[in-house]
Amino acid sequence: MNTHKYKNALSILLISLVAFFSSCTKLYDSSYGEILVDQFDPTAEDVPAIIGNAYGSWVPILNHWNGFWRVQELGADEIVIPARPNGWVDGGIYRRVHEHVWTVDEDIVYQTWDRTYFGIATCNRILYQIESGFIPVGDIKESVVAELRVLRAAYYYVLCDLYGNVPIVTDFDVPEGYLPEQNTRKEVYDFIVSEINESLPSLSEERSAATYGRFNKWAALTLLAKMYLNAEVYTGTAHWSDCVDACNQIINSGAGYVMEANQKSVFVTENQNSAEIIFGIAIDDQYTKGWNDFDIHMQTCQPSMQAKYNLTQTPWGGMCAIPQFIDTFDPDDSRLTANFMRGQQYSTTGEELKVTMGGLVGQPLNLINEVPDIGFSEEIHGFRFEKFEIGLGSSNVLNNDYPLFRYTDVLMMKAECLLRTGDADGAAAIVSEVRSRAFQSNPAKATVTGAELMDGSVYDYGLRTQSAETHEGGDDIEYGRFLDELAWEFNQEGRRRQDMIRFGVYTTKSFFAHSPNGDYRSIYPIPRGRRETNSNLEQNPGYVE
Repeated sequence: MNTHKYKNALSILLISLVAFFSSCTKLYDSSYGEILVDQFDPTAEDVPAIIGNAYGSWVPILNHWNGFWRVQELGADEIVIPARPNGWVDGGIYRRVHEHVWTVDEDIVYQTWDRTYFGIATCNRILYQIESGFIPVGDIKESVVAELRVLRAAYYYVLCDLYGNVPIVTDFDVPEGYLPEQNTRKEVYDFIVSEINESLPSLSEERSAATYGRFNKWAALTLLAKMYLNAEVYTGTAHWSDCVDACNQIINSGAGYVMEANQKSVFVTENQNSAEIIFGIAIDDQYTKGWNDFDIHMQTCQPSMQAKYNLTQTPWGGMCAIPQFIDTFDPDDSRLTANFMRGQQYSTTGEELKVTMGGLVGQPLNLINEVPDIGFSEEIHGFRFEKFEIGLGSSNVLNNDYPLFRYTDVLMMKAECLLRTGDADGAAAIVSEVRSRAFQSNPAKATVTGAELMDGSVYDYGLRTQSAETHEGGDDIEYGRFLDELAWEFNQEGRRRQDMIRFGVYTTKSFFAHSPNGDYRSIYPIPRGRRETNSNLEQNPGYVE
């Protein structure tokens, strides 16, 4: 094992915790058979094993089928799953999400709700076990409890962003038949911010193998900055200066977080040592065995591309980039060439790959920036995704850690807040720094001015289907150029919906096959089945059951 492969150690600890603390009241010792819990005196080295199970929900929340990643991307203006020769209709769910006509019964509505509340329940259980003395943590109790509170707050951030009005549950020992009350989105926001701020003094400031994949102080501050950045959406009141303050604490921390010289370094297979990752979700194909634990490559690569990477499984090939989005890139932007597969595809031995299904069988697999319609496409249609390196010989689970929070995001959050509070030139200096690594072949293009960031978007919004073509442009979007910068830097990272909502675009602009379908679509409905089992839950406005 690579001694610097932090994620292996964390993955093992995640597994070990299940056997250690799931339901037993005794711990076992290789010398004496069994020992009582009160004989267990954990040290700081034992903390990951104690709390590791609480982190385990991140993978299913984010990456499993119809999870948070899809919610954030499929209804936005960068990614689409059109019908393919091998299917990808699945009852029309992906089309409904793209067109913003999802219902209260969709699988994609249930999945993030259920998986995230499972993570919250796990946090509550471990906190209860610590407070009751079942898990004795001694002198490290304060730091362990603080970390679990922030982790729980991070799960509530997912619910606040997606559903808004959700129950806040902090107790584990609830009476039989307990039905939690529903909280407003502002109450959820206030709870998250309070939990983070109260916990910050007790969190570790260390950036090391011991804190990798966990909420140290800087990961917590990044989460806090995220809350402040979206505060106006969540509560109606902006907190731009608070966001800048949180970002500055990270920037000035001396903890060693930096922007990598090459963006790709953040997303390579062995990315656990990247100094840009502030909070990474540990994924290792030796230990994370869920079928959909991290399978973006399977969802985007066309079947014959198995030979391009010598994959152990045949990919399914549905998801691609929306052509309108690709058209926004400067041709010299390295993020276009590094993050997307385009053109003729080849095997590892240099053989030209061919189309295997549909009306173009036997023709060269030459990926083009065209998708005729969401209801019809061939295998060549649409650029595919490769921001996360697809390692040779990969299984259906990639071996890359998922960088949920990274340092460049901190820089861009600060830049956005400066822009919105009148310091456009200060914002431009940061954006130019971020752009510099994407335009190393043409450095002059890296520089952007404050005036340019004040301009509208270069995205040509409008419908692009077989039955309709319209051109709305993006000139009318306030700070639209900054929204473009976010798209170019953070595409494929499961966040585009959130950014579009903040800039007032998600429910107001047409793109590909999507037409505006009501501002209430900026949050998802409470799943029908969860309302049927909890009479305290009211449906989010606009949704009909």
